[in-house]
Amino acid sequence: MDTKPGELPGEGFAAAEAQITNWLIGPARRSCTPVEIVNGLVERLTDAGVPLWRVRIAQQVANPLIGAWGVVWKRSGGTELYTVPRGVLQTNAFYGSPFEHVVKTRTRFRGSLERLERGRDHEVLFELAAQGSTDYLALPVEYGDGSVQASAFTTDRPGGFREEEAALIERLMPALAAAMEPAAMRHSMASLLEVYLGSGPADRVVGGAFQRGATTQIEAAVMVTDLRGFTGLSEKLKPDRLLQLLGAYFEIVVDAVRAEGGDVLKFIGDGVLALFSSEGNGRAEACARAVRSVGLAFARNSDPELRFVSAVHVGPVVYGNIGSLDRLDFTVVGPTVNYVSRLESAAKLLDKAAICSADVARSLPASMVRDLGQHQLKGIADPQTLFELTLPP
Repeated sequence: MDTKPGELPGEGFAAAEAQITNWLIGPARRSCTPVEIVNGLVERLTDAGVPLWRVRIAQQVANPLIGAWGVVWKRSGGTELYTVPRGVLQTNAFYGSPFEHVVKTRTRFRGSLERLERGRDHEVLFELAAQGSTDYLALPVEYGDGSVQASAFTTDRPGGFREEEAALIERLMPALAAAMEPAAMRHSMASLLEVYLGSGPADRVVGGAFQRGATTQIEAAVMVTDLRGFTGLSEKLKPDRLLQLLGAYFEIVVDAVRAEGGDVLKFIGDGVLALFSSEGNGRAEACARAVRSVGLAFARNSDPELRFVSAVHVGPVVYGNIGSLDRLDFTVVGPTVNYVSRLESAAKLLDKAAICSADVARSLPASMVRDLGQHQLKGIADPQTLFELTLPP
């Protein structure tokens, strides 16, 4: 959009600025997701004539696993939500970057990407220039709680943004903050709940299942893993090595569970409790996913000190919030959970890496299990037929 004769710089954008501002502080603030906000902002700016090539809105977050998340739009690639591992914010990818400048100084960063110099300009600017961008504008997005997030706008027009275009984008930042802050809070809360509860329970809590006694009964394959000889390891190893070993073990198991669409519900000492719901795909598929995750966990373990056992059972579980008036836990309880715990103890006694119940074995191909005969399980009157899972070597 060019300035018409007699107009001051930026006057040609007055109507567009009012329309975009009203959308940001109105519908976008009330109900849009971060991706929808970025898409809507880009669409309205390009309709006004601003030649955007790439837009990124980043959000630092209090999360033990990620340091930031954000939304990036590219003219050629659409829009996507991304996350940044926590450690990245402690590297040169962040130090000295335009985003660090924006967050720490609360001021904008503007730089032509057509006149970059090695040793002076940050590597991210060279990367953007190599992809075709000509101008870079980074701006602070200040929230009501005092935190500062960062945004970046680039163009591929030779010569870069016109001054009135950059000024329009900058004037929109308070309205963008008004829209992004509640959307970011909703997203960050869901992300944090997922870290501690798993994706399935997190979705249920966000959906309103957060009252004590808000439970439901579902059918699921339940998997338990437990380290072998943990007491001996804790006496033999130094604390830092023990914690390192535990961290590696949990990472192996959790990644395997997630890879098969399961939820890790709880860490119990050196044990892991995971759930594979049969909702949607049925009992056989839930069992198959649980067993595949067991195989994947063992396949990924390359540390000879890490020896663990696993057990799988399937059946009804009570799934939801239990606890006291002021302390709740989202977990599963019931006979199925008790039974799989007994199976895990039996796996250790029988010196088997992974076993399952007869109910699980009936849902699996015969080649995946081996009959171990009948064995007495603690707390269960009748002997139970157990099966060894024949995992790939």
